[in-house]
Amino acid sequence: MAPARTTPVSWREVLRDPVHWLAFGFGTGLLPAAPGTWGSLLAVVLYWWLPPLPLPVLLAGLTLAFVAGCVICGTSARRLGVHDHGGIVFDEFVGQWLVLTVTPHTPGWYLLAFVLFRLMDIWKPWPIREADHRLQGGTGIMLDDVLAAGYAALVVGGLQLLPLV
Repeated sequence: MAPARTTPVSWREVLRDPVHWLAFGFGTGLLPAAPGTWGSLLAVVLYWWLPPLPLPVLLAGLTLAFVAGCVICGTSARRLGVHDHGGIVFDEFVGQWLVLTVTPHTPGWYLLAFVLFRLMDIWKPWPIREADHRLQGGTGIMLDDVLAAGYAALVVGGLQLLPLV
């Protein structure tokens, strides 16, 4: 692993390295205050414009994105010398997209899915916090967001079962 980083990551550094560019969510991870929220917001916008796809295709794409994210985030973290640098937001992309696969395609539902995912990712209820602390590398970076997405998806799915008045 690279020596521990003491300087901030620059736009130039992210723009010059394709791994950092992806890991930092096309630069959203460098935005001031709450980079994970900015990354999740861009993920929502990108998913909104995705054409309707069958669930098996979406899940296959998410699986590939997860595997790629393990490599991308792990490599970026190693190069930076920081296990889960706050600017690495590719994991938020995958987590947010996972929640959106069970979310109706309306602005209100998408807003709810966004808020629930961010809350779960920030609060890290059990076992998310343990996974975040115990697993190293790209898998650890990605897994806590996938677990947070699972909680958010359960809430979104459960709310869809409630009778509307």
